[in-house]
Amino acid sequence: MATLRLGDEAPDFTAATTDGTLSFHEWKGDSWAVLFSHPKDFTPVCTTELGRVAGLKPEFDKRNVKAIGVSVDPLEDHHAWAGDIEEVTGNALNFPLIADSDRKIADLYDMIHPNANDTLTVRSVFIIGPDNKVKLTLTYPASTGRNFDEILRVIDSLQLTAQYTVATPADWKDGDNVIVAPALSDEEAKQRFPKGFETKKPYLRVTPQPNK
Repeated sequence: MATLRLGDEAPDFTAATTDGTLSFHEWKGDSWAVLFSHPKDFTPVCTTELGRVAGLKPEFDKRNVKAIGVSVDPLEDHHAWAGDIEEVTGNALNFPLIADSDRKIADLYDMIHPNANDTLTVRSVFIIGPDNKVKLTLTYPASTGRNFDEILRVIDSLQLTAQYTVATPADWKDGDNVIVAPALSDEEAKQRFPKGFETKKPYLRVTPQPNK
């Protein structure tokens, strides 16, 4: 399958996971989802990542986000590895980890990059909206652990900009000023953003975050 692009429907699948067999779209429901892949079980970077995601569950819950991991290793390895994850990070695995031994999901989501490694999944991240559309993709090499604070920041931006006619500037964090969408006239912007806005350039107007 061709590379998934932003706005494409996230492919559905049924898979064995550490939480039992699940169908992705049904499991996800009307939540947001973070689907992220790991090159291999019992590897150092992956161990830290899975523990970090488990520790962030309250933050994901607050945002109506479900996390789900995928690795090409079998289910028995996932269960055995869970003990290491808790021992090393202090966080027990609290989200499903997919066993993708036949690489069906890795192929559906183009998680294997032959020029990097022709058997192992790279560190892919897909953020998927309630409409099952792909909202963001990130691809890291196997050697580089992901920044999950950045993933939370992106989710905050995606959820905000889905609700309001705004964009978020460079290095934006929840609570910072946002950019009024250029498509809005000044009159429309005054109606939509009662806190007002500052015009820095005709195409760049900033306003306080509207849901704060």
